[in-house]
Amino acid sequence: MAILVGLLAASFLLFLGIPLAALLLHEPPQQLWNALTQPDTFTALQLSLVTTTASTALSVLFGLPVAWVLARARLPGRRLLETLVTMPTVLPPVVAGVALLLTFGRFGLLGRYLSALGISLPFTTVAVVMAQTFVSAPFFINSARAGLEQLDPRYEQAAYTLRASPFYAFRRVVLPLIRPALLSGMGLTWARALGEFGATITFAGNFPGTTQTMPIAIYIAAETNLDAAVALSVLVLAVSFALLLALRLGREG
Repeated sequence: MAILVGLLAASFLLFLGIPLAALLLHEPPQQLWNALTQPDTFTALQLSLVTTTASTALSVLFGLPVAWVLARARLPGRRLLETLVTMPTVLPPVVAGVALLLTFGRFGLLGRYLSALGISLPFTTVAVVMAQTFVSAPFFINSARAGLEQLDPRYEQAAYTLRASPFYAFRRVVLPLIRPALLSGMGLTWARALGEFGATITFAGNFPGTTQTMPIAIYIAAETNLDAAVALSVLVLAVSFALLLALRLGREG
């Protein structure tokens, strides 16, 4: 039995590792560096970092209250809310992009009223942030919710017996205790936003310097210049790997 388990585990690890190794070994380092130093690459990377950070911040700002409600409140239809929050993680990203376009597009459900005010969201940098937030926020919400559910309520009760206000108890007692869950959720949210493609290209389009993020740049480059696509892919791989490794080391520390 142990041999079978080992063979199955090794096979799957090889299935994950070999394609990544092939990506890293496809080109010599100098050629990779030359492709990465192109102005278009830097612009796409800069845009991705800015929008990804913004979408992660929005996910934390709005997601933490949602996680609190799901973990602590006993509302009617709570299971429905939990399903709604999780839906973007299983929904095809392009479907999310179409949904956003039908909502905030020029003739969309809400977009028609925004257009009357002179506000246009699709095919802008704001649209990139919205698309990334839509698909990545559930990762933070679910992680924060898990941290809140695992927290022993006696810590909060002890703070209340010392006449601490709910906000003070949350800030000085709850947040420090669930910090690992929050950091993990933020890291996963950031990484998911960095790799977002389908919803972004559907709702925000592909405009270099405005909406062309790294995944879109990789897709476009793959059609005409495989070497550039590989270089960009290696860069995204390196950033994602470094982030996930830092999260693992942070948990162990």
